[in-house]
Amino acid sequence: MPLSMNALELKKLRRILAKVNSYAGKMRKLSDGQLKDKTLHFKRMLKKGVSLNDLLPEAFAVVREVDRRVLGMFPFDTQVLGGIVLHQGNVAEMKTGEGKTLSATMPLYLNALTGESTILVTTNEYLALRDAKEMGRVYRWLGLTVASGVTENPSIELKPEDKKKIYAADIVYTTNSAVGFDYLLDNLADSAKEKYMRSFGYVIVDEADAVLLDSAQMPLIISGAPRVQSNMYKLANDFVSLLTENIGYRLDEEKKNVWLTQEGIDEAERYFSLKNLYDGTHTELVRQLELGLRAHTLFENGKNYVVEKGEVKLLDDQNGRVLEMTKLQSGQHQALEARENIELTPDMRAMTSITYQNLFRMFKKIGGMTGTAKTAEDEFIETYYMKVVQIPTNKPIVRKDFPDEIYTTLPEKLLASMKLVRQLHKKGQPILLVTASVEISEIYSELLLHEQIPHNVLNAYNAAKEAEIIVEAGQKGHVTVATSMAGRGTDIKLGRGVAELGGLAVIGTEKMANERIELQLRGRSGRQGDPGMSKFFVSFEDELAIKYGARWMHTFYEKHKNSVFDKPKRLTSFRIKKAIQRAQKYSDSSGVQQRKTILELDESVRVQRELVYKQRNDLIEQTGESRYDIDQLFEKYIDGFIQKNNTLTVFGVTRFIFDNLSYKYGVLPGETDCSDSKKIRILLLEICRKELNVKKKTLTDKKEINRFYRLSLLKAIDDCWIEEVDNLQQLRTVVSSRQYAQRNPIFEYHREAANSFKKMKKNIQQQAVQNLLLSTILEDEDGIRSIYFS
Repeated sequence: MPLSMNALELKKLRRILAKVNSYAGKMRKLSDGQLKDKTLHFKRMLKKGVSLNDLLPEAFAVVREVDRRVLGMFPFDTQVLGGIVLHQGNVAEMKTGEGKTLSATMPLYLNALTGESTILVTTNEYLALRDAKEMGRVYRWLGLTVASGVTENPSIELKPEDKKKIYAADIVYTTNSAVGFDYLLDNLADSAKEKYMRSFGYVIVDEADAVLLDSAQMPLIISGAPRVQSNMYKLANDFVSLLTENIGYRLDEEKKNVWLTQEGIDEAERYFSLKNLYDGTHTELVRQLELGLRAHTLFENGKNYVVEKGEVKLLDDQNGRVLEMTKLQSGQHQALEARENIELTPDMRAMTSITYQNLFRMFKKIGGMTGTAKTAEDEFIETYYMKVVQIPTNKPIVRKDFPDEIYTTLPEKLLASMKLVRQLHKKGQPILLVTASVEISEIYSELLLHEQIPHNVLNAYNAAKEAEIIVEAGQKGHVTVATSMAGRGTDIKLGRGVAELGGLAVIGTEKMANERIELQLRGRSGRQGDPGMSKFFVSFEDELAIKYGARWMHTFYEKHKNSVFDKPKRLTSFRIKKAIQRAQKYSDSSGVQQRKTILELDESVRVQRELVYKQRNDLIEQTGESRYDIDQLFEKYIDGFIQKNNTLTVFGVTRFIFDNLSYKYGVLPGETDCSDSKKIRILLLEICRKELNVKKKTLTDKKEINRFYRLSLLKAIDDCWIEEVDNLQQLRTVVSSRQYAQRNPIFEYHREAANSFKKMKKNIQQQAVQNLLLSTILEDEDGIRSIYFS
C-alpha cells in the first residue's frame, strides 16, 4: 500500500531526527562551557560556507541539551520533528499540549546564527512576554540576545531607539499586530535615526492558521489626520431606527449587504423634506443612511463589537477577542457609535495599511505551528508556499469526540446542553462551555446562575483575567463559559483527581464557522494523552445554518419552530447531519474566497506601497547633495505645465508662479512674450533657482541643505501617499457594491487604483516643488532652524 504524502514527509524527517539523536550522548558529556562555545563554532562554520541544513543535526542537539539543563525539559522526538518542519519553512500541525513553544527553540536558535532578523510571532501579549522570558533563558545561556516586542504595561510607549534595540536582538518574541504596526510606523520615519526595523529574515508564526488565514481579512491601518466630521450620523441613525425589515429596507440572503426599498426611499424623502433623494445633490445623506443601515443590520453588539467604557471595540470574528487599536473605516465606526448613543470619535484618514498576508510574505522564510491546519493546506500552499505536515502526538489521544446533537430551535438546544452540564457538574467533572459570541456567553452565564452553578466567564469583557481563568478551568468542579478565544494559545491542565472523572469536558454551543476552529476547541481537552470528551450542540437558528444552510432547512425550520415539545426533540436524520456539515463547508469556502479577494484587492496597494517605501528609503539613505537632482525635478514640473497649456497667457503664467514657485515673482516683466514657450521655460527655471538659492544661503551648511531637500521631498511623498491610501480604502467600499450591477469588483478596483496612482505621482511632483520653493525657514534664539511648509 503506497504511503500518504504526510507519511512520506515524516519518513524524510525521521532520517534527520536520527542524526539529531546521534549527537545526544556526545552533548550530554560536554561541560556548560563547551556547550556555550558551540554558538561561536557554528557561526564560524556558516562563514566558511556550511549551510544551515548541514548544521541542523548538531545545532538541534545542542539546544535540546540546553533545554534540559536550563528549563528542565528535554524535547521529545515529536517536538524535534516539529522543529525541523518549522526550519524548513512549512507548517507543523501539533496537537494542543504537545509543546510547540519548546519545539520552536531549536529552529529559532539555528536561524538566529545567521545574524539576520529572527522573530517568533504569537497571538497575544501575554504569550509573547511569557515565552520571551522563559525560553529567553536558553538563548542567553547560549550567548544570543533575546527581546520582546511588547511591554507588560501597555501605557508605556516605546521610542524609536527602544524599538531599535528590540529588533537588533538575535531573537524577538512579539505579536502579529505589534510587528505589523511597527513595520508601518518604521516606514513613516523621516530620517535613518528614527528607523528601527531590520529587513525581514525568518519568522515562526504561532497559531499560524489564525494569524495567516483567519485574521487576513482585517487590514492593519495607521490612521492620521481626521476628516471633516459629518453632522448627519445622529440624524441618519434616528431615521434608520424607525425602519422595519422587508418594508423600509432589505437584506441579501447572506446578510452581507443592505439597501433601502422604494418604501424606505419614499419615507426618507418625507422625513428629510426632499423631492428626490438620489438626484445627486444629497450624496452625503445617502452615504450616512447606508452607514446607518449597515450599523443596525450587519453589526451585532456582543458578536461583532462590544461597548466598554463608552467606546465601541471591535471583536475578532474567529475568537471573540477585542481587536485593540482597530476601527472600522469610511465612517462605519462613527455610525456604530451613533447607534449606541455614545460620543462620536473623529473619522480618521488612513495613512498607511497592510494585510497580514502581504506582511508575512515579505519574510525570506516562514515557519508555522498550530493544532489545526491540514484542512487548509491548499490555501497555505497557494498563498504562502508552505506545506502542512502533521506531527504525531507523543502519547495517543484518548479523548472521546461525541457526535453533534442537532435541534430545531435555540431554546431546545439551550435546554439540552444545560442538561448535560448539570450531569457532568454533579460528578465534579470540569467543563469548558464554548460559545460563538459574547452575547451567547452571557445567556449561558444567566442560565448557570439560575441553576446555582458557580462558574467563570471568559469573553472580551474580562480578557485581562484570561490566564487566571484558564489555570482554574481544569480543576475539579469548575465550569468555564468562554467565547472561542479559549481555543487559541491556551493550555488547560487537569487538576488532581480530574482524570478519574473523565478529564475536561468541552461543550460547544453551536457549529463553528469552519472545521479548524472546531478542532481547536475540541483540542482544549485530551492534551498529552489525558482523558477528556467533547460534544457540540447545534440548532437551525445558529448563524451557520441561517447563512449557509440549504433552502429546505429554512422551510423545515419555519414549519417546526412553533411546535411545542415536553422536552427537546433531537434531530437524528442523516440528511440533516449532512446538511449541517455541508453548511460548514460552504462557510469555510466562503472564508477562503473572501481571503483570496482581499489578497487580489491588496495587490494594487502592495505594488504601490513597495514603490513608495523604496522611494522614501532611497531619500532617507542618501548622502551628498549630488544625489538630490532638484534641477531635474524643476524642469519636469515646468515642462508639464507648458505642455498642459497650449496657449500661455500672462495671467496663467503669473498664477502658476504665485501658486507654485514664489510669492516674490508674481508679476511678469512687461515685455515678456508668453507665446514663446522656450523663453517662458527659461524664465520659470530662473525663478526656481533664485528662490532655492535664497533658501540655501539661509541654511549655509551642506548637511542642513541636504536635510531640507530630504524633508521637502519626504513630506510631499507622505502627504500624497496618505491621500492615496485613504482613497484606496474608500474605493474598496465603493467597488464592493458594483458586483450587484454584474461588474467585476476586482477589475474595477485595479483600474481605478492605477488611475489614482498616476494622479498621486503628479501630485508628489507638484508638492515637492511647492515644499522646496514656498516653504519658510525660521531660526529661533538658540540658533535652531525650523522649516514651515505652506
